[in-house]
Amino acid sequence: MPTFTILEVQGSPPPNPPPPNNGPGQESHNLWALEVSLDVEWAHAIAPEANIILVTTPTAEVLGVQGFPQMMDAVQHVVDHHLADVVSMSLGAGEATFSGTASLLQLRQALIDARTNHVTVLASTGDNGTSNPLKVPTKNPRLIPYPSVGWPASDPLVTAVGGTRLCMDATTGLMVDNTSPPAVCQVTPAVREIGWPGSGGGYSTLFSRPAFQITLPPGSSYVGSSPGAPGPNSNMRGIPDIAFQASSGTGPLVYMTEPATTGSGTGCGGADPCSIGWYVVGGTSCSAPQWAGLIAIADQIAGSDLGYINPALYQIAANPVKYAADFFDVTIGNNQTTSIPGYSASTGWDAVTGLGTPNAANLLPDLAQAASAH
Repeated sequence: MPTFTILEVQGSPPPNPPPPNNGPGQESHNLWALEVSLDVEWAHAIAPEANIILVTTPTAEVLGVQGFPQMMDAVQHVVDHHLADVVSMSLGAGEATFSGTASLLQLRQALIDARTNHVTVLASTGDNGTSNPLKVPTKNPRLIPYPSVGWPASDPLVTAVGGTRLCMDATTGLMVDNTSPPAVCQVTPAVREIGWPGSGGGYSTLFSRPAFQITLPPGSSYVGSSPGAPGPNSNMRGIPDIAFQASSGTGPLVYMTEPATTGSGTGCGGADPCSIGWYVVGGTSCSAPQWAGLIAIADQIAGSDLGYINPALYQIAANPVKYAADFFDVTIGNNQTTSIPGYSASTGWDAVTGLGTPNAANLLPDLAQAASAH
């Protein structure tokens, strides 16, 4: 039977969310609890016989010195002891919130060691399209004033996972439905999957274009630069690499067992989510753990840890026959969510859905073979 364990590397946050107040929502434990439930349950849904370790840290924040170092230290612990074959990270911060690549060197050591130790690392690309806040949590945060991406997804050592929306029959979930609501699915030609507007994507200003991204499928819309961004801003790392369903409009059901919060009055005291029960959840935080489940299956097929899969993914995509069989090429959608310009989906690779979504039955055996050869 598969196992589920919780590893507290430095501890865990208090179980209850803080009472609502006029603050910016720092340490929103209730929202992080729903995030955790999503990640665990949907990795399990894809790979139901995989052993899963939930790794916790005590600070529920990703910017500044408070939370990110603890989280990456936890990843380092997992990698050093090879406690997992696949790591999924539903967290990130805009690249401009770091002072530069030098400030990332210590944080990304875990990623360097993951490659050496044959651990696959995936990260969600974010849910704001090309718009990323300069500082969170704050009220009405200022945005990075140009199309931007977040780290660790932007790191070439990470497989960056973007998001799509399904346009399927709401009753059966099988056939394409481009006639019923919502309007976003009423597209021509009729397709079963489109780019999700919130899918984080674009080009790094910290990492140059990696070798694995030089050869892309025909029709790819790689640009390599971000309008208005500071240098270096030419021939840079593009994300996402791949994608999976992320829209809350076709989102998965997630069950959360955190008890209600009553510290500031009757009922939930304004906390949301606040009670035991089912929630419909979306975001690229859904996409990354589902891909982690797929890679666990690919490891099983290969009989070994595939580890760093980016070169293998793009190698498969460079073969037109395999690309057509192994991926669904998402060609409709745009990830502009504010006044910051976005990118449009295209044939081949694009800065909304990367290479596309997986045809798992075909892709996983090919990935197992290609990654094992690298």
